[in-house]
Amino acid sequence: MRNVSMVTEFILLGIPHTDGLENMLLVLFLSFYIFTLMGNLLILLAIACSSRLHTPMYFFLCKLSVCDIFFPSVSSPKMLFYLSGNSRAISYAGCVSQLFFYHFLGCTECFLYTVMAYDRFVAICYPLRYTIIISHRVCAVLAMGTSFFGCIQATFLATLTFQLPYCGPNEVDYFFCDIPVMLKLACADTSALEMVGFISVGLMPLSCFLLILTSYSRIIYSILQIRSAEGRRRAFSTCSAHLTAILLFYMPVVLIYLRPTSSPWLDATVQILNNLVTPMLNPLIYSLRNKEVKSSLRKVLQHCLLLNKKKQTKI
Repeated sequence: MRNVSMVTEFILLGIPHTDGLENMLLVLFLSFYIFTLMGNLLILLAIACSSRLHTPMYFFLCKLSVCDIFFPSVSSPKMLFYLSGNSRAISYAGCVSQLFFYHFLGCTECFLYTVMAYDRFVAICYPLRYTIIISHRVCAVLAMGTSFFGCIQATFLATLTFQLPYCGPNEVDYFFCDIPVMLKLACADTSALEMVGFISVGLMPLSCFLLILTSYSRIIYSILQIRSAEGRRRAFSTCSAHLTAILLFYMPVVLIYLRPTSSPWLDATVQILNNLVTPMLNPLIYSLRNKEVKSSLRKVLQHCLLLNKKKQTKI
């Protein structure tokens, strides 16, 4: 056939226009990453330690926290590694893994937000039938379904991207392997695949967003029917955290994947917000407006302090 050497590794060039800022970015992104891990682990601990929080809503919130731990872990460790002065090289298999897991976790979160909206819809519109409709079995099926369909979508996108030959330049003008930047390096015509990818990446979030919009239209209508002001306030308070998290999740998706023309610096900035800032903010969003989570967190922290004091007195 042809005497063409295939690429075995790629070089991540990092965030565009940030030369000389490596140390500052290292400290900033490491701080974001640590706060993300700590915040989501605390949410998991608070829910696990309080039997009052063993309900479907908090079960889905636990899964969201797990996704928010792994989602930034797809690209952040490698980014922090090369920002600290180490090699920017990533193997072909490593690049495939980054792209697959990034879209697997991203799609899983997208489906999960849809499921959480459905959960709130049933809780507010059909409160008396809530435990029957959202049973433990249904929760498990919905949770597994989000991962299953996320895996299918990610497999399709990764296969679509890496079926192409990569035989020329291997410098990825980005801080991790994602579809738009990888297609630029392919040694083949990618126009048809770009269109298929654009439709695939756009159609799935749009479908989920429309389902969420439908759920919240019914929720808002039902809330407005509640006669007591206190009842309306509590219902809105329950849903406002979820709506805030949805907006933070969908805005970067639209800006990165659904714009007709791309801007490397803007894409990287928005992607950083999506990868690090949103997962870091989610625990704050869900805990600050939730008395039950705050109460459980307070008890967990008090218990930890008590154990620490006991250890010190023994020493």
